[in-house]
Amino acid sequence: MDSSKNQKKSIYKTIIDQISGIFMPFISIITAASIIKSIMILLAQTKAIDSASGLYKIFYACGDGFFYFLPFFLCFSAAKQWNCNPYIALLIPVSMLYPDLLSILENNISLSFLGLPIKPAIYHSSVIPVLLGVGLLHFVEKPCDRFIPEYIRSFLKPVICMIIVLPLTFILFGPAGTFIGNLLTKAFFWIYDKNAILAGAFMGFFIQPMVVIGAHWPLIPVALNNISVNGYDVIMPLLAAAVYGQCGASLAIGLMYKNIEKKRNAFQSSFSCALGVTEPALYTVNLPLVRPFISACIAGSIGGAITGWAGTHCISFTFPSFLTCVAFIGPGFITFCLSMVLGFILGFLLTYLQKNFIIL
Repeated sequence: MDSSKNQKKSIYKTIIDQISGIFMPFISIITAASIIKSIMILLAQTKAIDSASGLYKIFYACGDGFFYFLPFFLCFSAAKQWNCNPYIALLIPVSMLYPDLLSILENNISLSFLGLPIKPAIYHSSVIPVLLGVGLLHFVEKPCDRFIPEYIRSFLKPVICMIIVLPLTFILFGPAGTFIGNLLTKAFFWIYDKNAILAGAFMGFFIQPMVVIGAHWPLIPVALNNISVNGYDVIMPLLAAAVYGQCGASLAIGLMYKNIEKKRNAFQSSFSCALGVTEPALYTVNLPLVRPFISACIAGSIGGAITGWAGTHCISFTFPSFLTCVAFIGPGFITFCLSMVLGFILGFLLTYLQKNFIIL
């Protein structure tokens, strides 16, 4: 029984590690692209710049183009993670996003491949199809490397790999990815629509424990898919108060420390949280002391519940911080900003009021 549980945990940890390994190398680029896109949208909405101007077109293309061509980034990162030839792997998104084919499959027009139906699917900004395609490539490359003579492998291997991988990607993975993505989206929104406050409280409390064990990465494909399918996401706004709860808790610890080096580390970790990166505070300050970590989670839960009540939207994928708040402009934006402030204040107070019980 114990071995079965350990095996399940091992499988789960492996999946989380793989997802983390794929997204981590370019997570900063996701944030940068989101900031650029969000600023352009904000400037255009406030009439600060003309949306028809070259300045807007160029920078919006940079921000939005990243998410449109996200399969390329995912493909390259997944290929490195799974020991595939990245240049062969890139042929998968090249085919998926080829304009003639894309215009057919994304306009509800079906094709057939040797009599097998290719159902319409969304490939731009998609996550699941390209990951499944690269996953299959990993297993196709192994026998190619083993059985194809080295002197013809360089050109024959890509041909054989694409003959196997591309048809399955378009026949199975594309439609399956669309189905899975839509299912995940509908499942989350069903829970959210039933009780957005409870969903916000739950997410606000548990997101940072999920970060500790790397279990937060599966939320990223769901959030990206929400934006791709619906034009907005409601998951990411629920995380803001949790980020600033850790920020406030780390700042409180910094004020409580007497050791100069530890004090500096806590202040730096708090500043990192303010920029949306909680890992330094989690691993070096709050989690080792336990009470600050729990206090911050409670603050995140309260702020998340308020954000859920407000129904805040995220129009462009980003991790919440004051730098990226323009991505959350829309319904519930003011409440969203207040939830970040509240998370910070509660995280700070709940930690500082326990200073007699925290062993520094």
